[in-house]
Amino acid sequence: MKELVNKLKGDRVIWSFVALLALFSFMPVFSASSNLAYIGHGTGNTLGYLVKHLAHICIGFLIIYWVHKVPYHYFRAISKIALPVVWILLLYTLLKGTVIAGANASRWIQVPFIGITFQTSTLASIVLFIYVARYLSKTKQENEPFQTSLVQLWVPVFITLALILPANFSTTALIFSMVIMLTFIGKYPIKYIAFIIGSGVAMLLFFLLIAKAFPESRFFSRVGTWGSRIENFTTDKPDEDDYQIEKAKIAIASGRFGGLGPGKSVQKNFLPQSSSDFIYAIVVEEYGLVGGVSILLLYLLLLFRFVIASHKANTLFGKLVVVGLGFPMIFQAMINMAVAVELLPVTGQTLPLISSGGSSIWMTCFSLGIIISVTKKDEEIVEQELEKERRKEALQRLIDKELAEEDLPLMKEKKYMKKNKCIPLPIIPEIR
Repeated sequence: MKELVNKLKGDRVIWSFVALLALFSFMPVFSASSNLAYIGHGTGNTLGYLVKHLAHICIGFLIIYWVHKVPYHYFRAISKIALPVVWILLLYTLLKGTVIAGANASRWIQVPFIGITFQTSTLASIVLFIYVARYLSKTKQENEPFQTSLVQLWVPVFITLALILPANFSTTALIFSMVIMLTFIGKYPIKYIAFIIGSGVAMLLFFLLIAKAFPESRFFSRVGTWGSRIENFTTDKPDEDDYQIEKAKIAIASGRFGGLGPGKSVQKNFLPQSSSDFIYAIVVEEYGLVGGVSILLLYLLLLFRFVIASHKANTLFGKLVVVGLGFPMIFQAMINMAVAVELLPVTGQTLPLISSGGSSIWMTCFSLGIIISVTKKDEEIVEQELEKERRKEALQRLIDKELAEEDLPLMKEKKYMKKNKCIPLPIIPEIR
């Protein structure tokens, strides 16, 4: 165990908080999945869901381990190549994607031969944040004019958002707000940021006008859902989302200070998304105010650690990458909690590292792996480079040994001839 811990580089505090959140997730997921077991199979056997969540978490930690071994500046170049690939995936998702849990929009694609569904918008957000961080760190030294930044920065941003928006408004809004925050931290001119915000609002209004003109189109099928959620949030008009909010509020109120106890939630049997979107309500019902506040504090401490990691990063690109990948993770958690207590309308955002789900856990772990790679100390990087050099030297020695073994018969022959003073016979050309 000690040997395994020694292999983990980077910020150990971030490793600890991530491990705590992941370990805690097993209890509410195991409890909340009982409803899914009855609905899906009618047996009430939750062991399968627990094993599935365990597999997702284990794969997630393997992703963190592998990614944190990669020098983070490698992702700088990869982001420029990966962005067009992400656009193709988003377009395919929009046209041919899979619908899950009755959603009236396709947000997932199914990986061939494996059968795993994958939400492409999560990958798109990671690639986009790294791309923005790359651009801002580059232009900090070159001071490019606004027209150039409009083409190289904002056109890719708006293309990505336009491909996500028809299926997922909340994710689009979260990504856009995080990009704006990232550009502000990267000291992009405020007057240009204001112009971009205004342009973004204008484009959204234009999208809504087109949606009103063509309400039957499948590309605008979610617009009615957005409007009804906002309307239900501001009024007392009941619907399915309001039903979920009411059950979540009952669950939170039932928890009181100490909670009902692990596995003793009642409202998990009435919440359709009890193991994902509304898992925080189940946490508070079973573990009370103590459990709810503890989870909130863990996320806030993780945010504080991200701030420290960003401050300590050696390069501007590293600082912006930590902010761009770390802050959205925490804000997503805050949004999930706010929805559960009806501070915000229903958004469909999961609770990072706690909610069940494969692609969301893996993409969160991918982001964490890059962040931890940034936090690696100089001596750890030097040690890693020395290890690479040692491997190269060992490989070279192996190659030299193989070559020496191949040349050994020839060397023995030369030695024998020298010892016996033999003169090699001249080669006489054949006369025809």
